[in-house]
Amino acid sequence: MIGGDAGAVDVDRGAPVIVADEIVVEAPVAVVWALHTDVSGWTSWRTDIDAAELTEPFAEGATFHWSTGGLAIASTIKEVRSHRRTAWGGPAAGIVGVHVWEFTPEGKRTRVATVESWAGPTVEGDLTQANIMLAGHITTWLRDLKRAAE
Repeated sequence: MIGGDAGAVDVDRGAPVIVADEIVVEAPVAVVWALHTDVSGWTSWRTDIDAAELTEPFAEGATFHWSTGGLAIASTIKEVRSHRRTAWGGPAAGIVGVHVWEFTPEGKRTRVATVESWAGPTVEGDLTQANIMLAGHITTWLRDLKRAAE
């Protein structure tokens, strides 16, 4: 699972909702990384994304816009360690999210680990539902990434 690299961006460990998961993808890290960082291409393989656009390079400080389930989100990239790690986050509809991804090559396979935190009044209004929603979102994202890469 997500390691504690010194100086690395982390999720909000004090947030009321934190979901972590991982999957092994039968594809090299370069393939997985290319799918992950091509934000504007997400709609071609992500079943739960309605729109996604990044008009600048996938780099720290860049902001991308995307929507899922009718929720419009603007995420700012906070960390990029090429082929190893990304982190982004931002507010949307009363939720402040931080999402961290790690990619570990295992021969011709890639272990993808992710963790996301949610905080804010929308989350605190129904913690059970927020946990269910975020866990479903993470599961779908990992499943779709695996399917697209393989």
